[in-house]
Amino acid sequence: MTGAKRKKKGMLWSKMHTPHCEDFKQWCRRRLPILEWAPHYNLKENLLPDTMSGIMLAVQQVTQGLAFAILSSVHPVFGLYGSLFPAIIYAIFGMGRHVATGTFALTSLISANAVERLVPLSSQNLSTQSNTSTLGLSDFELQRIGVAAAVSFLGGVIQVAMFALQLGRATFLLTEPVISAMTTGAATHVVTSQVKYLLGMKMPYISGPLGFFYIYTYVFENIKFVRLEALLLSLLSIVVLVLVKELNEQFKSKIKVVLPVDLVLIIAASFACYCTNMEITYGLEVVGHIPEGIPPPRAPPMNVLSAVIMEAFGVALVGYVASLALAQGSAKKYKYSVDDNQEFLAHGLSNVIPSFFFCIPSAAAMGRTAGLYSTGAKTQVACLISCILVLIVIYSVGPLLYWLPMCVLASIIVVGLKGMLIQFRDLKKYWNVDKIDWGIWVTTYVFTICFAANVGLLFGVVCTLAIVISRFPRAKTLSIKNMKEMELKVKTETDGETLQQVKIISINNPLVFLNAKKFHTDLMNIIQKENVSNQLLDDISKCEQNTLLNSLSNGNCNDDVSQPCLNEKSFLILDCSGVTFFDYSGVSMLVEAYNDCKSRSVDVSLAHCTASLIKAMKYYGNPDSEKPVSFDSVSAALSNIYSSKNLSKLSDHGEV
Repeated sequence: MTGAKRKKKGMLWSKMHTPHCEDFKQWCRRRLPILEWAPHYNLKENLLPDTMSGIMLAVQQVTQGLAFAILSSVHPVFGLYGSLFPAIIYAIFGMGRHVATGTFALTSLISANAVERLVPLSSQNLSTQSNTSTLGLSDFELQRIGVAAAVSFLGGVIQVAMFALQLGRATFLLTEPVISAMTTGAATHVVTSQVKYLLGMKMPYISGPLGFFYIYTYVFENIKFVRLEALLLSLLSIVVLVLVKELNEQFKSKIKVVLPVDLVLIIAASFACYCTNMEITYGLEVVGHIPEGIPPPRAPPMNVLSAVIMEAFGVALVGYVASLALAQGSAKKYKYSVDDNQEFLAHGLSNVIPSFFFCIPSAAAMGRTAGLYSTGAKTQVACLISCILVLIVIYSVGPLLYWLPMCVLASIIVVGLKGMLIQFRDLKKYWNVDKIDWGIWVTTYVFTICFAANVGLLFGVVCTLAIVISRFPRAKTLSIKNMKEMELKVKTETDGETLQQVKIISINNPLVFLNAKKFHTDLMNIIQKENVSNQLLDDISKCEQNTLLNSLSNGNCNDDVSQPCLNEKSFLILDCSGVTFFDYSGVSMLVEAYNDCKSRSVDVSLAHCTASLIKAMKYYGNPDSEKPVSFDSVSAALSNIYSSKNLSKLSDHGEV
């Protein structure tokens, strides 16, 4: 009896613990995406493009690390650390294959507010100028990086807390116009902060509300102090950077290796400054001494956390929003998925852990992502390879950058923000699609440049919600003529008897950012079910109960008819009579749904479209210019399908 009991107990124990082990493995794969793609990494196909991309990315990481560290009001060497540790952490926890985490202009600008407020330049003379401390830097520099590291630490903690609260599901509130306006406004702030370096002027640190305008007021009042040498060198650097990058982009299909113009410019400018002694002869400001090596880890000063709460929230929100937009764009471009909540964890840890290694706040940058696109990167291995090269720079090449002029570094920052600044062109698109989105873009941009990026982001989200809430009560939620899903069996006489399927689905709610993704998901689910089985599922109404698509069977399938092949063309008519209003996200999702249906051999027609919806789709990009897509009624759409296919006979008749 005892042996039998033990055996039974052992079986129960194994049954209880085996599922838990499997659950833990699944949890690890979900939270550590590197465990998903690393075992399946194809060395033969991916290693070479990842290596080339990693080399080019390292050049960007080094130059932007130096530049954004100065933007963050800390010593340039800390920017090199910020280009190393966050990239390693994100490669382990992040899901974006073309997202290169590192120093970022917007987060650097936000952390600079805390650094300049808590450790102002005026306190430099009061601090001990000791060269025997960490890396031989003064206590003043260490105090400044301590504040920046505290902002990074607390910002990362906030992001991890948002991950724990599953706030990644709320990212649908961040609409494209709001993100575009916020990043454009923040990029304008960054360019403004570099004006003093571009002009070679000495200028006190100016921030706070309307600081943007105070900076330009100071510049015009002290225009006589502009150094002509710095201005000419800045203009020459900007022209060279823009020209070469445009040529690289234009001829990228014909050349195997893109010219690293940032690296070439840094080497040339540093060499010219060294040979001509520009620092003394012309009074040009240079980067200065960059120490070698990485100091031992040290915890950020916890006593300043309460003083940097506002900046930490700004870093957490702005950094996450900008990075998520790049990750989602990469996923959409290369057909894979990104978990919005997992990105909170990845970026949170990319800020918390590196803060112990003297790193400034980090995030993904549009320039680095565009560089990975253009060089053909395949996976995060490109980022890991770039980290190896950054490590070499930290231990050997760093001191050679002493003579790099600050005006050249500022030029690299300004040109690197080109992708954000040209988002001004989106204004025409928003005006043609939805003028309210255009208004949200403009007001969000104005709030961003007048106050700060986090204030502009918050205003944009609140403004968008208020407008949608005010529009929904006026929406036509009930319709006397409720179009229902039905199936029509059509016989054609081409080489034999073929079954054609026509499906009619009504959209009974407006298409806006709140429900656009759900509309796309539900539509794809219906199409996928019909491709798998020909039977009308009894639980369709239950499955679609809380969706935008009210679909019920309006006809009966003949049992003796077989399901068409997956690649056989079928037809879908979307009745848009319920789309009483829409926004840019809704139009883009409608066009995306059309293209996805087309890729699945489903011919889509739109019925009862308003003139404004047709115009918006035209400006966004007509789904199919070869033939008409929208019709005045469902009957007209059906007639077009029948006439185009020369249908002679209907096996079943459906009433519309």
